[in-house]
Amino acid sequence: MMSAGTDNEGVLRTVGGALLIAGTTSDAGKSVLVAGLCRWLVRQGVRTAPFKAQNMSNNSVVTGDGGEIGRAQAVQAAACGLEPSVRFNPVLLKPGGDRTSQVVVLGKAVGEVSALSYRERKAALMTTVMSTLDGLRQDFEAVVCEGAGSPTEINLRANDIANMGLARAADLPVLVVGDIDRGGVFAHLFGTLALLDPADQALVAGFVVNKFRGDPALLEPGLRQLRGLTGRPVLGVLPWREELWLDAEDSLSYAADGVIGRPAPPVGEQWLRVAVVRLPRISNATDVEALACEPGVSVRFVTEPSRLADADLVVLPGSKATVADLEWLRATGLADAIRRHDGPVLGVCGGFQMLGRRIEDGVESRAGVVDGLGLLDVDIRFAADKTLERPRGTAFGEPVHGYEIHHGQVVRGGGEGLVVLPDGTPEGALAGRIAGTHWHGLLENDAFRREFLRWAAGHAGRAGFRPAPDTDFAGQRAAQLDLLGDLVADHLDTDAVLALLERGAPSGLPVVPPAGAPDVT
Repeated sequence: MMSAGTDNEGVLRTVGGALLIAGTTSDAGKSVLVAGLCRWLVRQGVRTAPFKAQNMSNNSVVTGDGGEIGRAQAVQAAACGLEPSVRFNPVLLKPGGDRTSQVVVLGKAVGEVSALSYRERKAALMTTVMSTLDGLRQDFEAVVCEGAGSPTEINLRANDIANMGLARAADLPVLVVGDIDRGGVFAHLFGTLALLDPADQALVAGFVVNKFRGDPALLEPGLRQLRGLTGRPVLGVLPWREELWLDAEDSLSYAADGVIGRPAPPVGEQWLRVAVVRLPRISNATDVEALACEPGVSVRFVTEPSRLADADLVVLPGSKATVADLEWLRATGLADAIRRHDGPVLGVCGGFQMLGRRIEDGVESRAGVVDGLGLLDVDIRFAADKTLERPRGTAFGEPVHGYEIHHGQVVRGGGEGLVVLPDGTPEGALAGRIAGTHWHGLLENDAFRREFLRWAAGHAGRAGFRPAPDTDFAGQRAAQLDLLGDLVADHLDTDAVLALLERGAPSGLPVVPPAGAPDVT
């Protein structure tokens, strides 16, 4: 495979080129491939921006322009050397239950929808999507777009604004990525193309295979046959790299009762064992990834009470449905296990709210007043308007920053705050071995995280645990983005990618039967 050179002049001969990365399934590798392409293009001197028309995820961040977008697009922006912007993810759906989602448009929540009622809003949202994409194409030389789920959800194609609906409207060439680690990748790639109608197929220019382990020569016969069957090349085979685990696109990527990351041996004599409650409607699950980067810290998601028995630190993470997930804690016995836990407990955002004495919710669940776990002397009341902020302060004597995304507000609090704002106002709560905060990203502050781990180890009786003195979380994230850029440079036909950005999908691509879903009405 050939790669473009590193001469920064003339790499792209057009401005505003764009392509769409679609996937055979959710978690096939769309997000990481987009991030890798963004990193590689920027290295070539190409002004690049990411774009995801519609994201469905409870992992989100607050942007510099005061809105909320999917976390994956914030990571892709970092790969481009850009601050997160609402332009990179104009429509965000945040599931609050099995059948409803909050709709966020250009960073602001605009209401709740069901799966059926959302269809009625898509025409108006498509106008927003297209105008946002057009603006990015005017301001950047390349826009790398990420699809959502699979482009062949044939029951949803008529109203699609994120996959082939977007590609058709914007005349975008499409690459389809499949995860070979799941098995059946050739069937996935072929079937994805074959179920598209002819006009959609005309935009699919090639395939990418993700997470391959082994000798690539063993794959070559299949790649040749796939090209013969479809008339489209496989533009790259990206190898499996176990280092790539940070910033999962969706909380479903985290296995229940599974270890996060690749724990390194402890610096001291003991491990610190962290149990993160895997709430059904968990949000911003990535908050605990910074802990998992620390040597000697074993971080595991848990879903039943026995898993807390040998935990040193228990973390209650964020939730898109605080009251409903609190009810789940009680139904599973985890609520009692958390109250009986005699070590440190940290609650983040929704988890912080659950640790309080009382929650008054007339907004999210409309359940009225419910009892919290009573571990912090805090009362919460949900406000109609969502707090979206990027505050700064100090915690455990160290400067910290983070971001807030929540409806719940502290209306009565006792004890000291975990964080102190610049004007001296306390944020969150700290009472003995129990801590809570509304701040996401707090654990990404290296100096604070080290002090927090000392605090947790002290309350857990882990005198032999010592935090590493030099863990650089931001550096580890940047290293992963660099690795993604390297994988694109080394394993993708980047000349072909540049040609797609400049000229779009080639004409005359063959139509693969059945070329769309048969009409069975």
